[in-house]
Amino acid sequence: MPWLRGNAECTTCQKAAAYLEQKGVSIRSYRNLKEEPLSEDEVRALAAKVGGVEKLFSKRAMKYRQLGLHEQQLSDDDLVRLMAEEYTFVTRPVVVRGGRATAGFSAKRVDELIA
Repeated sequence: MPWLRGNAECTTCQKAAAYLEQKGVSIRSYRNLKEEPLSEDEVRALAAKVGGVEKLFSKRAMKYRQLGLHEQQLSDDDLVRLMAEEYTFVTRPVVVRGGRATAGFSAKRVDELIA
């Protein structure tokens, strides 16, 4: 059974949860990142499961441009710190199953994960 990380108000997270339900896959647990942010260690662990820090980090977050981060060279450590400090930098939802995960909703990637 997968784990879902996201934000209850996030329509993409809601879409992912509905998709999993439609597929007959129950969600083992749900973590609202807005209410319960990830630690740096948790960010690193999730990043490893999705295939790297870059795949987990959301450059679409409004704060990314507001803070001028698009004009900076950011290391993986910088990205991990930012995701731990501000949940909106985590690409949501993150669907975790065992040692693998996918960030952002893609029916194809979710299907591959739950197969």
